[in-house]
Amino acid sequence: MKKLVIAIIMADAVEATSRALVERKFPVTQIASMGGFLRRGNTTLVIGVDEAQVEDVIAAIREACAPYSKGDHHAATLFVLNAAQFIQI
Repeated sequence: MKKLVIAIIMADAVEATSRALVERKFPVTQIASMGGFLRRGNTTLVIGVDEAQVEDVIAAIREACAPYSKGDHHAATLFVLNAAQFIQI
């Protein structure tokens, strides 16, 4: 089954996170977004992978975001969804 990982990444961590995913050959689409309590800018990454790859994607994001997560502040929020269809044309 295909999964859709939606990762909302704070601005400071986007470059490192995108680089980590691309280096591991995961397809990534970036969408500029804004949100949170202070309406700060961030980027939403959309990653479509096989179910078996989800933990590797999460590990790559966790590793890339670790330097930016401090105390109560987190650098990423992830959602993992089932993809009803996965079509590439």
